[in-house]
Amino acid sequence: RVLVKEMLTGLVNGVAIAVVAGIGVTIWDGRWQLGLVIALAMVASMGIAGIAGAAIPIALQRLGQDPAQSSSIFLTTVTDVVGFATFLGLAAMFAPLLT
Repeated sequence: RVLVKEMLTGLVNGVAIAVVAGIGVTIWDGRWQLGLVIALAMVASMGIAGIAGAAIPIALQRLGQDPAQSSSIFLTTVTDVVGFATFLGLAAMFAPLLT
């Protein structure tokens, strides 16, 4: 239940940031397709960050580790890797539209 709540919070934040970033990139670059890729990557990244932000401390606690000590390292790694992979994956999928 906590994971769903955090995912929804991440998605809501992601949509808000995606709108601003997507419009900004579209204005800056002049291509709506790139703005769309950035916006979709933001929504996906923020949604997964919400899930990871709740799941990692729970998993560490179940493993007998102190979540306050270790969760930031794992959370930063997960969100960076997922965000980068999401952006590159979407850019590869939309590559014909971006050229």
